Amino acid sequence: MSTAQDESAQVAVTFDGCAKEDAQTVLDALNTSFASDREPDDIPQDSVDGRPMVWSATFDVSRTLGVPGPARLGESLTVTAQGGYRAVDRLRESLAEAFTVRVVGTAAGDQEQEARFRLENHGVA
Repeated sequence: MSTAQDESAQVAVTFDGCAKEDAQTVLDALNTSFASDREPDDIPQDSVDGRPMVWSATFDVSRTLGVPGPARLGESLTVTAQGGYRAVDRLRESLAEAFTVRVVGTAAGDQEQEARFRLENHGVA
């Protein structure tokens, strides 16, 4: 596999403004589907000084490892995904297995896009 193909399958994910438990729920769902640059024991922590935390991970969506089941969030949250068009779509599809996903914003480039997804528990309108 060439480097260009590897890079096109990478999606950088960031999110903040949520409880560490919700961050872990999202990361667990994505780790069920895709390989990540985060170690399995790298769990979200609270900030020691009380400032907001930003969580991030990069996922390789070239191969699906599994399909996450429905997951429960304490409250809805917004995730930003940046990568190739097909890669970001694959990530969104995986998230949709665990959560209700609404696209709330996109920014397009030649080879990549940035998309913002609002995640809610299934059944929430």
